[in-house]
Amino acid sequence: LFYMYHHNYLTVCTRSLVLLFVFVYEYSHLYRSNMASATFLEGDVARALASEYGTPLFVYDEKTLKSQAEQALSFPNAFGLTVRYAMKALPTKAILHLFHSKGLKFDASSGYEVQRLQLAGIPPEDVSLSSQETPKNLRELLEAGIEYNACSIRQLREFGKLCPGGKVGIRFNPGLGSGGSRKTNVGGPAASFGIWHEDLPKVKAVVEELGLVVCRIHTHIGSGSDPNTWLHASEISLRLVKEFSEVTVLNLGGGFKVARIASETSTDLLGVGAIVKQSFENFAKNNNGRKIRLEIEPGTFLVCSAGCLLCSVDDVVSTCSQEEASDASSSEGFRFLKLNSGMTEILRPVLYGAQHPMNVFPMSAITSNEKEEYIVVGHCCESGDLLTCAPGEPDSLQPRLLPKVNVGDLLCIGGAGAYCASMSAKNYNSFPEAAEVLLLQGNETKLIRSRQTLAQVVQNEL
Repeated sequence: LFYMYHHNYLTVCTRSLVLLFVFVYEYSHLYRSNMASATFLEGDVARALASEYGTPLFVYDEKTLKSQAEQALSFPNAFGLTVRYAMKALPTKAILHLFHSKGLKFDASSGYEVQRLQLAGIPPEDVSLSSQETPKNLRELLEAGIEYNACSIRQLREFGKLCPGGKVGIRFNPGLGSGGSRKTNVGGPAASFGIWHEDLPKVKAVVEELGLVVCRIHTHIGSGSDPNTWLHASEISLRLVKEFSEVTVLNLGGGFKVARIASETSTDLLGVGAIVKQSFENFAKNNNGRKIRLEIEPGTFLVCSAGCLLCSVDDVVSTCSQEEASDASSSEGFRFLKLNSGMTEILRPVLYGAQHPMNVFPMSAITSNEKEEYIVVGHCCESGDLLTCAPGEPDSLQPRLLPKVNVGDLLCIGGAGAYCASMSAKNYNSFPEAAEVLLLQGNETKLIRSRQTLAQVVQNEL
């Protein structure tokens, strides 16, 4: 009996440990796959790209883009799903075509983005517009067949004048926001996006006055990874849906966070989706079987980890005294890496104190295991052109431990697929716009945006 008891006990323990190992491995694998690595490039490929196209160079990985699109399309839902790519994250035509081929539709944030989609050959019926600024050519865009979300009472009235009795979506600010900083929080009382939820009676009055049909409710709280926040957001939004009997679609926006570094947390897409799905099912159960279709608008989730920025080290300088140079940790000075890129390509650290992983690819065949701490800075004549700031603190210098770097080496900045090429201090100091390349399977490449010339920088000047 003693033998049997301990044998069974040990068997259970062993099996438990094996299951725990499998769980930890699978979970860590999932976490790593949702985290933007320093780069998907290997050194030889990076050097070949730099040789062929020059630097700075944005590189996007086709395989990752397709994989992320497939994950977004598998978002759990109760009564149907539409995935719209938030094109402001990266609006290059080749990227738009790739996502359209995977079955995604599009979220535009300005009339110009709608026109850009039209120029790329995207059908208007696949486009939804939610904009801070009312496009001057709104009538033309509506006649083309786009879907429209009024983001203010003024916009709702403008739509009603152009399309009396028409179908319209309404974006509400539900009173709830989420984000790493105020700058990435687009909900709550400190955000101007959407119609304040307490103005619901005013919205209803305008809808009745102009005979409009509200067919869609749109909310977007910002960027976050807490499932409870998503649960709260979906429940608040569904309460707004209940106020309009003809609404068939609820758009919960995007904001699915991708961890760029190990200390950040990615949104668990399946976990959030399961919670949202349950909310929709509960709504149907409590409202006579009313089935609401879900829309989501991922941007960062789709492109962040699929892009990197390949730069060259232009200079290495130090403000350490000679006595302190041998021990930088005790110095008040710093070693600086100066890149041939910066806020002209990647503005996120300057705006948010955002963190991006970095890889060094030496150009010399002679390598060293030596590491040093560096402050990585951009090429602009601007003290704020800083790439290694403290998290959430754009003005604070935070040294980054990297392999010892020499002038001419390549430095690859990861997590640069979203809100980098599309959101930068373009042409500051007259630096031309960087080229963009799509890395195809088999390490073949396709140039999808040519490097801008100085003549193109000044072509509109008179």
